Amino acid sequence: MIMEELRIVFMGTPDFAVATLDTLLKNRANIVGVVTAPDKPAGRGKKTQQSAVMLYARAHGIKALQPTNLKGDSFLEELGNLNANLQIVVAFRMLPKTVWALPKYGTFNLHASLLPNYRGAAPINWAIINGETKTGVTTFFIDDKIDTGEMILQEATAISKEDSAGTLHDRLMGLGANLVLKTVHQIQNNTVKTEQQQGTTFLKVAPKINKDTCRINWGLPMEQIYDLIRGLSPYPTAWTIWRNGNETTLLKIYSTAIEPVDHGLGIGTVVSDKKNIKVAAKDGFISLVELQLPGKRRMHVQEMLNGIKVEKDSHMS
Repeated sequence: MIMEELRIVFMGTPDFAVATLDTLLKNRANIVGVVTAPDKPAGRGKKTQQSAVMLYARAHGIKALQPTNLKGDSFLEELGNLNANLQIVVAFRMLPKTVWALPKYGTFNLHASLLPNYRGAAPINWAIINGETKTGVTTFFIDDKIDTGEMILQEATAISKEDSAGTLHDRLMGLGANLVLKTVHQIQNNTVKTEQQQGTTFLKVAPKINKDTCRINWGLPMEQIYDLIRGLSPYPTAWTIWRNGNETTLLKIYSTAIEPVDHGLGIGTVVSDKKNIKVAAKDGFISLVELQLPGKRRMHVQEMLNGIKVEKDSHMS
């Protein structure tokens, strides 16, 4: 067992990180400070918005640093003054060596995949988009590359065909918080056994998602379309261009169902009655369930059909 008490600096930004910070605090971890993103203007009114981790730190009286430059002398001095001997990173930025190499017992990261697969910014989204049936969380010691360090612990979970990025995010958030706590206990007890990441030739990756990634290609097999939509729901959300009579609209789609059938229709053709909207893919229909028109809230398809008429030549592209 390590004789000295662990003094932990926690680094993170979104709600996903807050769950871990909360678990650590409730289990009496000695959190001497947090590092999180600077406040930024957000929304139509451009009001200053603080990160979820910052709000949590303020509510619990934890000292918080919000550097704009992780290599800046003033930040490095403030970080050093916290006298931490362990750093934990959950959903934060890439750290320079001057930061991750600072504490005596190192810096470890929680990643929302079973490494070495799905390194990168969006592992939860890509696991679903690619139709995976299993994913998980991994803790690993940070080194000078992205998500490549020696692994400490992993825990897996199944992905169902009903999962979305949102439901999987929440499940991994809880699994990850508990895995970080187990990792801290191993470090405290000096029982950590790390494992190098193997098999790096044919890895699946998880790059940052952009607007083009989110556009639906109706020419894909319907299962791939279905997986794309749930893998981007509720954020950043799949979208398509809907040409309905003389109207052309960007339509966001949150959830769908699939109907394998030989329909003989052109790709993207819209078929509708008063309760349903179906889009023709090459091997069946994608039935739209939850969607959003510009300037409107997210709604069920039946609610949307109460206020809009679907023309006979309606088409998605």
